[in-house]
Amino acid sequence: MVASSVSRSREFQADATGAQMAGQPWGLAKALEKLEVASKVAPMNATPATAHLFIVNPLTGGGWTTLFSTHPPIAERVARLRALARSQAR
Repeated sequence: MVASSVSRSREFQADATGAQMAGQPWGLAKALEKLEVASKVAPMNATPATAHLFIVNPLTGGGWTTLFSTHPPIAERVARLRALARSQAR
């Protein structure tokens, strides 16, 4: 559980760093949304052992599986990127 939490923190930091490097948090947020939609339309053949290698969580499910997910929810990642974009615009 601690490893999952650390991994999620790294995902958020990677998003912020990527947005800073690209200069456009909105663009990264939109890309994440597109990847999430695509992952639902064409699911990937992944296992829990390989899920951490994907940009978006390739595994479906809820409940207990989300506790051990290394990926934070896309909606939360997008919300943080949009908040970052708003703070940069000020």
